[in-house]
Amino acid sequence: MKRSFFYLIIISIILNLNSCKNKEDSADAYGVIEATEISISSEANGRLLSFNVEEGKEYQKGELLGCIDTMVYSLQIQQLEASIKAALAKRPDMPVQIKALQDKLETLQIEHSRIQNLISAQAASTQKLDEITAEIKITQSQIDAIKSTLGTTNTSILEEVEAIRFQKLQLLNGLSKCFLTAPINGTVIQKYIQENELAYVGKPLYKMADLKNMFIRVYITEDMLSSIQLGGKATVRIDQQDGELKTFEGTVSWISSKSEFTPKMIQTKKERANLVYAVKVSFTNDGSAKIGMPGDVIFK
Repeated sequence: MKRSFFYLIIISIILNLNSCKNKEDSADAYGVIEATEISISSEANGRLLSFNVEEGKEYQKGELLGCIDTMVYSLQIQQLEASIKAALAKRPDMPVQIKALQDKLETLQIEHSRIQNLISAQAASTQKLDEITAEIKITQSQIDAIKSTLGTTNTSILEEVEAIRFQKLQLLNGLSKCFLTAPINGTVIQKYIQENELAYVGKPLYKMADLKNMFIRVYITEDMLSSIQLGGKATVRIDQQDGELKTFEGTVSWISSKSEFTPKMIQTKKERANLVYAVKVSFTNDGSAKIGMPGDVIFK
């Protein structure tokens, strides 16, 4: 009787331990760790003169990573700068070109005043005054015509220069794309090209990922949907080599608005018939979590 009672106590303790363990290991959803990945492609054509990119190395946004040959853009920019100088040199010097007519007009106006005085003294006829007045009008018309012509020419040249400057801005924009900079704070996870190889527009150069701000994509059933909200807290767990669970404090950052069948790779055929909703739980990684690592989530 004593021995039987002792065995019953042992079995009860084991069952309680298993029950506690199962309770600790239970999770609300399972999924795979992911990160925001960006594939960076070339925006210029030319030989890759330098490419200081190493897989697994972290880079800061805006950090210079490489350079594509800039010779073509540099030469074209210099050519346009020379064209701008040549065009501006053609601008007419309006004061110089109308100076002779201005001098003639001033002389006629002086003569006009002199004749008026003579007429007042009855020493000259009005015919001479009329001739001077007509000549003054003709000279003034000539000055106005030259000013209009020179102004039109000047405006045309300035518009031509403005068009060339826009071409220069386009080349400067193309030149800037020859300098490769990191688009985000992240880690290079794959490198597709080596230094001195030929790059062309659209060719992938490398892939980066933000390994500090990661997320796990899990799938929940409809009955759980009402208890989960955007911004809600959750615990993300991954396995470690020692068998213990590594935990991260996470936040629900996205909930799918449409149901779907459970993905084939993580569920049995029977469970795949269930409609579920995809959920992303974001968390800050300390370096333990890796892309593609399985994990689970406990919603709070």
